[in-house]
Amino acid sequence: MTRRVAITGVGALTSVGHTATQAWDSIKNGISGAGKITRFDASTHNVQIACEIKDWNAGDYMSAKELRRHDRYQHYAFAVSKEALAQADWNITTEDERSRTSVVVGSSVGGVESHRENMLIVHETHDLRKISPFGIPMFVANGASNMLSIHIGAHGPSQTLVSACATGADCIGYAFDLIRNGRIDRALAGCSEAPISDLGIGGFDRIGAASRNNDDPVGAMRPFAKDRTGLVFGEGAGVLVLEEYESAKKRGAVILAELCGYASTSDAFHLTAPDPDALGAVQAMRLALESAGINADQIDHINAHGTATALNDPMETKAMKQVFGDHAYQIAISATKSMTGHGMGMTAALEAVWCVMALRDQIAPPTINLHEKDSECDLDYVPLVGREVKMIYAMSNAFGFGGHNASLIFKKAE
Repeated sequence: MTRRVAITGVGALTSVGHTATQAWDSIKNGISGAGKITRFDASTHNVQIACEIKDWNAGDYMSAKELRRHDRYQHYAFAVSKEALAQADWNITTEDERSRTSVVVGSSVGGVESHRENMLIVHETHDLRKISPFGIPMFVANGASNMLSIHIGAHGPSQTLVSACATGADCIGYAFDLIRNGRIDRALAGCSEAPISDLGIGGFDRIGAASRNNDDPVGAMRPFAKDRTGLVFGEGAGVLVLEEYESAKKRGAVILAELCGYASTSDAFHLTAPDPDALGAVQAMRLALESAGINADQIDHINAHGTATALNDPMETKAMKQVFGDHAYQIAISATKSMTGHGMGMTAALEAVWCVMALRDQIAPPTINLHEKDSECDLDYVPLVGREVKMIYAMSNAFGFGGHNASLIFKKAE
């Protein structure tokens, strides 16, 4: 059984907007969310910039009691899910409906903020009784998915895939496969991360991946540019509401786009570096095209992984050239991490949301800060300013430490 999968709701919380609509308006207009770190004192660190969520109050979405029981990344997941579900206008009442509804909302690192806080308490007091009784559900990477399945009463599989920076794409792809193959009828899928801490940023700086361009936060993230300096850390969440296409039509849901292809591969090459020959990335894109049942020359837009690192950008460009051949030069390729920063696994989910919005509005968002392309990166990355593009199919790529590669393909709503 192979069924079509509709997208009927989206949610996003980012450094450039607190809803999908607000954030997309910023993204298509090239607005950056980067600034000086305020979450902790970074004045003595090599990296002092990040894409933090600003002026946001979790209490607008959850009670004070619930806030204390959940980590920040779970607060983010709850907010975006509430937005997406309201747009989809689900009405799940019967046990059969519940049993065929899933939540697949992941996190690559889980509740690192709560984990750090409780570790400090133990270190300072030497009293294990000071650990929060809700500590374990706050720490684990599947905490958001569990919380949301309880909230909406979903009795289908509640899963959390963890594949580093490809996590959001793999969670969406897994839910897509469940619906397409007839196991369930609907799912809430995506990813949430709150990794901005001295440990997280220091770790990425230690391996030379983070930008130290502290005097120019907005200009620091430069995917595919000759003068790129590394990634800028981000945070937030993104989710999609997925439904079996015919049942979504039957209930009168507004179909925003169709998810029609997904594939995931592994490089089996290195702990952090991508395969320089791009074999895994190429295979993921080719398998996603096969999954969608389309040819390479039918892709009109790609939201690239685009981390602005010395290893990713040339590899990704090489992979797109191998998959698309001469057509690669005709594709409008956007690197939206130039605005949201790199929020680990959740950015792949955000970029899926941007693909849906790009297809709806027929706009390819810009890759900001791209004033001069790297000599190895010679494709059309929509530099500086967004562009109207006639598009039917859009692809979103995500690559993670450890060699994870995931590709999603979306189709414009009929």
